Amino acid sequence: MLSPIHQSEGIEGGDRRMSDQQTAQQPGTIAGESHSEWALRPWLLGAVLAAAGLAIHFSGGGAGPYVKVGWRAALAAFLFFGSLSFAFLVERERWKGALVFALGTGVVMAGLAWRAVGGGDSIADPEYGFFAGVIATGLALPMYQAGFHRTRFATPYRTLHESAWSDAISGAGALAFMGAAWLMLALMAELFHLLKIDFLRDLMNKDWFGWIWSGAAFGAALGVLWNELKIIGTLQRLVMVVLSILAVPMALGLALFLLAMIVSGPDVLWEATRSATPILLTCAAGAWVLANAIVRDSDDDASHNRVLRIAGLVLALSILPLTVFAAISLGTRVAQYGLSPERLWGLVAIGVACAYGLAWLVAVLRGWRGKAQSGGWMARIRESNIHLAAAICVVALFLALPILDFGAISARSQIARLESGKVSPDRFDYAALRWDFGDAGRRALAGLASGKGDTAKFAKEAQAQKNRPYRTMTPAEVTDFLIRVQPSDPKLEKLVRDYIRDNRWACNEACVAIETRAPRDGKRHVAIVQGRSFAEVTLPEADTSGDVLAKEYPSVSGPDSKVEIRMIEKRYIFVDGKPLDRPLDDD
Repeated sequence: MLSPIHQSEGIEGGDRRMSDQQTAQQPGTIAGESHSEWALRPWLLGAVLAAAGLAIHFSGGGAGPYVKVGWRAALAAFLFFGSLSFAFLVERERWKGALVFALGTGVVMAGLAWRAVGGGDSIADPEYGFFAGVIATGLALPMYQAGFHRTRFATPYRTLHESAWSDAISGAGALAFMGAAWLMLALMAELFHLLKIDFLRDLMNKDWFGWIWSGAAFGAALGVLWNELKIIGTLQRLVMVVLSILAVPMALGLALFLLAMIVSGPDVLWEATRSATPILLTCAAGAWVLANAIVRDSDDDASHNRVLRIAGLVLALSILPLTVFAAISLGTRVAQYGLSPERLWGLVAIGVACAYGLAWLVAVLRGWRGKAQSGGWMARIRESNIHLAAAICVVALFLALPILDFGAISARSQIARLESGKVSPDRFDYAALRWDFGDAGRRALAGLASGKGDTAKFAKEAQAQKNRPYRTMTPAEVTDFLIRVQPSDPKLEKLVRDYIRDNRWACNEACVAIETRAPRDGKRHVAIVQGRSFAEVTLPEADTSGDVLAKEYPSVSGPDSKVEIRMIEKRYIFVDGKPLDRPLDDD
């Protein structure tokens, strides 16, 4: 027996089929005149993406996605994003517009890749800017498919929504097929290996072949899926129905959470600011997805089940308070520790989420007087989705371009905190200026080093760092750290604290540093003990870049190998009379 929810969805099936037929006749829709089946599409896309994959391999110098040269990264990004955009857009009769869009996308992403890789550590967190470009491209693709560049905000919501879902489903399906293609190839390689024919095994280990095979498999699958958009449309509606069922428990949970917040107060969130912000934003994103699953493409397609409609309304109204709480949570950390590039990008994400929450609240209020059968608030939400998608695309592209320097903004914020006395010189994070804020941070650090007093001293120590620390510690944290040195030696203790400051993993809480052998050639040999483990280090740290770190031992082979048990005397570290798990001289 079907539940009321499923019965309601089944009743709507006939209306949806009629709506689909109407949509198929609309010019400019992805299921209408702008798209047609094309028998050569799988072969063409497979060949194009295979050739692009081979070109990406050679453009990167064989380094694949780990390119470290600016122009190589730019060329690889141009080929990757340009060819992928062309594959999603090309039509038999309309390939010129697709080519122009693909070239534009490739140029933009090439510039962002060149800046991210070529700029090195002179730019604060360049990967965020590149990712913003990816978001802008991902939003621009379905908008172009829906004809937004011609119809602007008069673009039918159904067309835009179907374009986005078709891209997502066909892309995911092509990725799944690509994985299946690799699995099949691996199986064939093992099959021929039984006959001691390793041609396929050797071929799979070639990087250039991997790019060709992946590109060909993805392109061929994408071509097949684009020729079957009717099936994708059916799958889209099925996904919407399934997601709408999840909306009921999600709405109930969020309603209870917000009610508990009103009763108990939000103080508990501020005590867990590290985890509160991402959790709240994730819940807001989940509410957005499930609410859209109920709102769907049109009033005819939207669920007519009363329970689901109420759940959708609750989810739509819960986004703003969730994002506001996330903003306050992150704002608390900014007030405590100042700005950093990561926090600025977090503020951008929260700003986008708050914009959605506010827009949806306004949409619900404006559509509240609409008749129940017309779904007034749902129509307003669809309208706001189009405006927000266009706005976020523009904002993402703006943030991706080298216009705002988040490193300089963060450096000014941190220096202002130091100069105003909000943070003392021994509690200031000089290493962040050295490593995390780009050239702007290093210029600010140089300005501090040119002064006098403890600030200049600590700034010069940060300037002298040659490697990025695992986790930085402020001078006060290093001084206050609970550590005991045996034998007691102030000089050795300073060496140990300097080491722990740059290698935070070596001592998480309290630890004991014990000298393991007599000093030699100005080097101190120390075992840093924490819990039931220890780390052996040489202080000051020796340059082992040219040393062989692993010893080679003769392998046991043949029936004449001599195997025996011997007693070997070794030194152990004892804690409270009990030895640690491994010997000190573990040779």
